[in-house]
Amino acid sequence: MLDVIAKMASVLRRKRPVTSFFLDLPKNSPFASESFLRKPSQNPHPLTPSTSYLNNNRVQFIRPFSTKSTAKFPEYQMPSVSWGVIQGRKEKLVSRVIICDYLKGIGIIPEELEDLELPSTVEVMRERVEFLQKLGLTIDDINEYPLMLGCSVRKNIIPVLGYLEKIGIQRPKLGEFVKNYPQCLHASVVVELVPVIKFLRGLDVEKQDIGYVLMKYPELLGFKLEGTMSTSVAYLVSIGVHPRDIGPMVTQYPYVLGMRVGTMIKPLVDYLVSLGLPKKILARMFEKRAYLLGYDLEDTVKPNVECLISFGIRQEAIASVIAQYPQILGLPLKAKLSSQQYFFNLKLKVDPDGFARVIEKMPQIVSLNQHVIMKPMEFLLGRAVPAEDVAKMIVKFPQLVALQVGLMKNSYYFFKSEMGRPVKELVEFPEYFTYSLESRIKPRFQRLQSKGISCSLAWFLNCSDQRFEERLHGHYIEAESAGPSFFMGGKLELPGNEIVSEEEDESDDEILYRRTVSL
Repeated sequence: MLDVIAKMASVLRRKRPVTSFFLDLPKNSPFASESFLRKPSQNPHPLTPSTSYLNNNRVQFIRPFSTKSTAKFPEYQMPSVSWGVIQGRKEKLVSRVIICDYLKGIGIIPEELEDLELPSTVEVMRERVEFLQKLGLTIDDINEYPLMLGCSVRKNIIPVLGYLEKIGIQRPKLGEFVKNYPQCLHASVVVELVPVIKFLRGLDVEKQDIGYVLMKYPELLGFKLEGTMSTSVAYLVSIGVHPRDIGPMVTQYPYVLGMRVGTMIKPLVDYLVSLGLPKKILARMFEKRAYLLGYDLEDTVKPNVECLISFGIRQEAIASVIAQYPQILGLPLKAKLSSQQYFFNLKLKVDPDGFARVIEKMPQIVSLNQHVIMKPMEFLLGRAVPAEDVAKMIVKFPQLVALQVGLMKNSYYFFKSEMGRPVKELVEFPEYFTYSLESRIKPRFQRLQSKGISCSLAWFLNCSDQRFEERLHGHYIEAESAGPSFFMGGKLELPGNEIVSEEEDESDDEILYRRTVSL
């Protein structure tokens, strides 16, 4: 035995093939037997360990394990993680043919499923189809996205739908949600869905609004947190949008999270700034009307601005028009302006230049119903106010066309019966109809009567209570001057650019913002 060991050691030192050691052994050695030297391919039992006995001790020689051993059985592959069933290639082909025939029989086109791993039996596929139909999906809906048939009911569909219902999407609307965004069925609840919901909550989207946001824009569930969503929020904050207003913006218009800053948001902001709108004002506009960010710059915004200029609105007034009525950027403006201009010219005798001044002072008129406009105008015409004077009143004070006729009647009757003034004063000061009869017109007129003061309508109406008291106690009536200009929703601006306000130090941007109107 010692001789055998010594001879084997000498072979290893000379780096000779180990097989040469066995060939040099004596014939009576147990290692030189024919069964031991037989090649593996000649061994009738290649996976059975060969045994021999030496010195009455059992010694086993086991062939090492190799993953290549499965090459002898090419028809078998590792089982699918989803299916858990081992099928041979022939069996899988047969099952695929049966399943495809079933799908064709119910109207589903299986061509897009060629590269998709299908279940092992047609019963599993039938279960998936029936489950989707119970949700409310039709065969046409499934054909729109047949890859949903690759989702396991128990491992994919039920967990996703359960989570969607948990975060606020009502069960009757789950089918509609899946129809709008079937890709959600492939998502992992923990890895993909939960982080998006946490991101929305971090933006101050209320918990009860999560379902509403996702129903409006279900594609949010497929966005990466570090991508478009984060960059769009960061840019909006950089131009002045308050972080706490991001949540309400997303709730109102969730599509903002899917907009690219470089191609959509920033070009729009830069263009509006070039028109004279400061970023601070834009930030306030976006906070209240996030949908403005969805207006297409080249197809909608720029053509509408050019349309305003073509109808006579002055370039320097464009910023004020947009600030007062931001929605004007997204309207079919040419058609509306053409219709309203023709109406004002035909019915109200307002020429195109006067119409442009009307739009500058009250741009909401482009969306105002013509029937609504005619009611206060018919009231004035019915009180023997000449049509030319009505046109002057409209150009001077466009808000007249949106007043309630009932209030106008009460103010007019008091004007004629109690005050006994000529209609000419109403033409010169149409703002009279906007003041409250009970809280301002009557009390101040009675004070004037008690003092025996005779003055114009503007002198005793268009001033604060404090200023009115000062005028009553004055020793003379100050000379008439140009009345303050009025901007819808803004401040009174007196001649000399003196702003009448409780806040003295206020920037031009804030002044412009306060002129913004919500109809």
